[in-house]
Amino acid sequence: MRTTDTTMRVRWRFLVGAGLIVAAIAYLIVAAIQSTSEYYLTVNEVSARRATLAGQALRVAGRVKPGTITWDPRTLTLKFAIMPPPPQGNSGVTPVTQADPPTAPSFKVICKGEPKPDMFAANRDVIVEGTLGSDGVIAATQVLTKCPSKYQPSKGS
Repeated sequence: MRTTDTTMRVRWRFLVGAGLIVAAIAYLIVAAIQSTSEYYLTVNEVSARRATLAGQALRVAGRVKPGTITWDPRTLTLKFAIMPPPPQGNSGVTPVTQADPPTAPSFKVICKGEPKPDMFAANRDVIVEGTLGSDGVIAATQVLTKCPSKYQPSKGS
């Protein structure tokens, strides 16, 4: 009977140890997914929630507004405005409309101390990471350009 008690203790310790290992692995997986998830807000969403987002770190996706880019390579200061991209039709073709309607929200972005992204240009889609100030200016810590699609639809068959 003594052997059975010892076997039960060993089995119980093994199950508790295995349970702790499984729990630790599950925790690490969940933590990794949360820290690497790529969530961002659109310019329209930030505009709608501007008062509640002021002072918070955020990630904003939008398009570089033409005519607003200034770059100082000596101080590594990039300034531009970000606006929503034009809506896409169901066919993937951008409708012919005014590129920047007067009612479209936009935010000034200032990024200091970081190099200008290689593919950064007017009308380029970007993701800006930074803090939204109460004045509506995003103090960016990083500006990422989205890669344009490498594949174009065929022009008729």
